[in-house]
Amino acid sequence: MPDGTTNRMPSVNSKTSESPCGGTGTAAPVRLEWIDPLTDDRWDRFVDDHPYGWLCHRAAWKQVLESAFPHMRGYYPVLQDAASGDLLAALPLYHVSSRLTGSRLVSIPFASLCDPLIQNDDQWQQLWPAVLELQRRCRTGHVEIRTHACRQGEKDERIGRRCFFLHHCLGLDRPAAELKASFHRTCVRQRIDRAEKSGLTLQIGRLESDLKTFYDLYVLTRKRKALPPQPYAFLEALWRAFEPTGNLELLLAEYRGSFPAGMILLKYKDRVSAEFAVSDDNFRHISPNHFLFWRAIQAASSEGYRRFDFGRTSPRQESLLDFKRRWGTEQEDLPELYHPAEACPNDDQGESDWKYRMVQGLSRRIPLCWQGRWGRFIYRHLG
Repeated sequence: MPDGTTNRMPSVNSKTSESPCGGTGTAAPVRLEWIDPLTDDRWDRFVDDHPYGWLCHRAAWKQVLESAFPHMRGYYPVLQDAASGDLLAALPLYHVSSRLTGSRLVSIPFASLCDPLIQNDDQWQQLWPAVLELQRRCRTGHVEIRTHACRQGEKDERIGRRCFFLHHCLGLDRPAAELKASFHRTCVRQRIDRAEKSGLTLQIGRLESDLKTFYDLYVLTRKRKALPPQPYAFLEALWRAFEPTGNLELLLAEYRGSFPAGMILLKYKDRVSAEFAVSDDNFRHISPNHFLFWRAIQAASSEGYRRFDFGRTSPRQESLLDFKRRWGTEQEDLPELYHPAEACPNDDQGESDWKYRMVQGLSRRIPLCWQGRWGRFIYRHLG
């Protein structure tokens, strides 16, 4: 059983296994291996080239998670070409261990967009034994695989499928002026105009003091929503890993010496994703969130990105869904796959169960000055 304290890969299925990969033509022999993306320079090149590769797949994300959350450990089973050594497919899994919430395998924690890096059913079948063996060795209750574009595994009778969370994306295939014309007139366009006339200015966060300003707004926003904040250590680790490479950008709206809103963007390949949008409700009348979203969309369009993501949303958050739809976005499903199939939750579980309601109740009652500690405690058991 992995001890959860080192980066060693478990000795899962360590023998070389050769089997066809792909559906037509002469199949090339492949080998199932376990790699450490932090030391294997093939990994990030593979993610960059894979059509489903996203920032959460890159090696730095593993470093971020394991440094910020001691209860997580990542394992990376891959298929590689037996002759060339090129990586062909992968299914990163994280062992999340908690005395309160149990032990499980998750692919990948705290990623809004996430897919197995698998393109056909043969690759799924060849990787699946490694998943089962890791599940056995870690003694986990279930495996949870979060998906977006990948559809492999959905017809596997061993798998339960849940389609609960939604994702909203804006195509950047038109000039910014045309994009703006497609937004809801009163709820978006007029609020953008109001914000720009109010005297709001945009500040790009460059210093850790800017990140701390953002985090104060984040804690305030989570308190308003009766949710615990993710630990500062997680956002700091993301900042240190991805801001220097240009994959993370911090935006702050400034107004007369105050900062009424902030946003963290992730940038990779052809898309920009708004991962965190936070605000002080005392400044709602000048619409700082609309200001930041519009400035972010304008910049993404001018920089040549093709998609702007508004992130994952629960269908129960109707006001947030309305906000995202009014920007002319497309709505997509974010399926989740569970093994064993009976571990798949129904729509009445999760946000409506007693544990979630209890956390919300405590989040409302805990003073603002204690919210950071509260978040550190709760997120020690999530993933």
